[in-house]
Amino acid sequence: MVEQFLTLMADLDDEAQARMSGWYRALKEAGFTGTQTPGLPYHISLATYPLEEEDRAGGIMRRAGERFAPVPVHISHIGIFAPGRVLFGAPESTPGLPALHEFCEAHPSPERPWTPHATVLIDEPETVCAALPVLLRSFEPMVARITRLHLCAFWPTREVGFAVFTGKE
Repeated sequence: MVEQFLTLMADLDDEAQARMSGWYRALKEAGFTGTQTPGLPYHISLATYPLEEEDRAGGIMRRAGERFAPVPVHISHIGIFAPGRVLFGAPESTPGLPALHEFCEAHPSPERPWTPHATVLIDEPETVCAALPVLLRSFEPMVARITRLHLCAFWPTREVGFAVFTGKE
C-alpha cells in the first residue's frame, strides 16, 4: 500500500493511556479485537494533511508544542460513528481542545467534520454494537491531558515526528 495522507495526533497522558488500555483489555477478554492500527497511543486526531505538506505539518506540530501547555480533556461519554464501525471515548467541549485544533490549520472536509474522539475499537457494525455493553461496564469518565503531538503518515503507518507541550497557553 502507498502512503495516502498525514495525521497530526494529540496523545493522551500516561494515566489516560493506562485507563483506556483497561477498557480495551476488557473488550479483548470478551473476544473483541478490532482492526484499529496497532501500536499507536490513545489520541485525539487533530488534523489531516496531504503527503506533500509533511514539512508544513511538522512545523505546525513543533510550533504547537512550543506554544501550548498540556491540554486537559474530560472524556465523559462513549460514542459510535455512523455507520457503526468506530467505538470511542469522547471529550466534553473545553476551550483548549478547539484552540489546539484551530492552531493546526487542518484541511476540513465538509463530508467529515472534525469530531474529537479517542478510538477504542474499529470493527464491523454488528461487532461494535455487541462490544458496547462490555465497554459500558468498564468505562468511567476521566480527565485526561494531551501532553504531546505526533505526526504520522498512513498506510502503511510511518511515524514522522513528535512534539512535547512546553508552552504556557
